[in-house]
Amino acid sequence: MPDTIPVLAPEWVPHAALWCGWPRLAEEWGGSLDGPREHVAAFIRAAAAHVPVKVAAGSDEALASAAAAVGDVASVVELPTGDIWLRDTGPIVTGQGAARVAQVFRFNGWGGKYLMPGDTETGNAIAAQEGLAAEQHRLILEGGAIDVDGEGRMLTTRQCLLNPNRNPDLSAEEIEARICRALGITQMIWLGDGLLNDHTDGHVDNIARFIGPGHALCQSPSGEDDPNTDVLLEIERTLREAGLNVTTIPSPGLIRDDAGEPVPASHMNFTITNGAVLVPVYEDHYSLVALAEMRALFPGRKVIGLPARHILDGGGSFHCMTREIPA
Repeated sequence: MPDTIPVLAPEWVPHAALWCGWPRLAEEWGGSLDGPREHVAAFIRAAAAHVPVKVAAGSDEALASAAAAVGDVASVVELPTGDIWLRDTGPIVTGQGAARVAQVFRFNGWGGKYLMPGDTETGNAIAAQEGLAAEQHRLILEGGAIDVDGEGRMLTTRQCLLNPNRNPDLSAEEIEARICRALGITQMIWLGDGLLNDHTDGHVDNIARFIGPGHALCQSPSGEDDPNTDVLLEIERTLREAGLNVTTIPSPGLIRDDAGEPVPASHMNFTITNGAVLVPVYEDHYSLVALAEMRALFPGRKVIGLPARHILDGGGSFHCMTREIPA
């Protein structure tokens, strides 16, 4: 691997800024933006105490509502974006300092399922706002599908990266080679499936995250009715077989939507930033235990639990809606 490749840094390096989306398409939120905007605003206020937050507003109305809600603590910027999911539509910034480059991959609405106007322009728009050179890639890749430890290791899932709705003309070997070359990765650790009913086709940021070099965090099943028991146990086995240091925290267990269907609730969809870790919680015993255990895993950072149920209604959580800019 050439030394000139700007390596994708882990999320615990210092951040110059944290971008966050702002809900704007009511039809993507069951007809009402009130609940998701309340929870996103609470997240922005908590994050802004630790890092400069920039809010991406995709319309004049979103700009005005975001400015009214959080403009006193965050910078609100109007730029093209479908809705809040900047982890997948924004740029993946490799390198640090003067070596930073915005890697902009193609985005196709999570395999063509959710196509929102503006999403294909978000990556370059954020890069321009940050004054970063942008390198364009033909590969379809979402940021939530990968996680790195800064020492060349990357986590991902076969369910997402090898899904025929992303890059059907490329083999697993070709996909791996292109990602490794673009992001400075030397070892891809392939997990299998993601959570039940995850419309991203198994994004890894809902199931396993690096919290240190060679140290992966994942979830253990909670309750006899946890809909992801088999998947969670298999994830832990695979991580251990890869030779990683593995720690588990409890999953949220069975969380249902208004129709009674299980939703992909996860404590893993946290955002790491300067001095803090912001964790989605679901007001149950398992979330309290997960928070207590995470506080021991992040010395020097404040672990903050915040309600995320309304954001989950849109299909994701805190990590999905944010994109860090390394310092």
